[in-house]
Amino acid sequence: MGTKAPVPLTALSRWYLYAIHGYFCEVMFTAAWEFVVNCNWKFPGVTSVWALFIYGTCILIVEQMYLKLRGRCPVLLRCIIYTLWTYLWEFGTGLLLRQFNACPWDYSEFRYNFMGLITAEYAVPWFCASFIVERLVIRKTLRLRFHEGPEDGWSNHQSDAGSGDQGSLSCPTVFG
Repeated sequence: MGTKAPVPLTALSRWYLYAIHGYFCEVMFTAAWEFVVNCNWKFPGVTSVWALFIYGTCILIVEQMYLKLRGRCPVLLRCIIYTLWTYLWEFGTGLLLRQFNACPWDYSEFRYNFMGLITAEYAVPWFCASFIVERLVIRKTLRLRFHEGPEDGWSNHQSDAGSGDQGSLSCPTVFG
């Protein structure tokens, strides 16, 4: 019985990974912010379920930008483009959610905010995040492959792999 060649993750699978990444980073960022601003040793990180959709979709679009721009312009210019896109996406999704009284953020207290939906004070963090997203998250996610078949990728024993109708995810080395 032959094995099928590994296939790239679907757009939905990549969206899911990007959504979880963004959600986690938001919680970590808000926890760090709470510590720096209020010296709160509890590190209460918060976010909204809306963040899953917002980050997943935003990063999936950044992925497509990366694929189109990677051979055409340097990484710093790409990160500026990603940052501008992030501001546009944050403003648009925030404005939409505000129509339903569901926008989970409000930057009104920041000096350089626009309508409380975006703030220039976050330009450097968004730029740094876009660099990390391209260099680590997107590039590594695009290397992931799904293997069809009984192999679970971790075991040499077929009996450990289950009934044989499940696939497995092949992970490249993180720093390779």
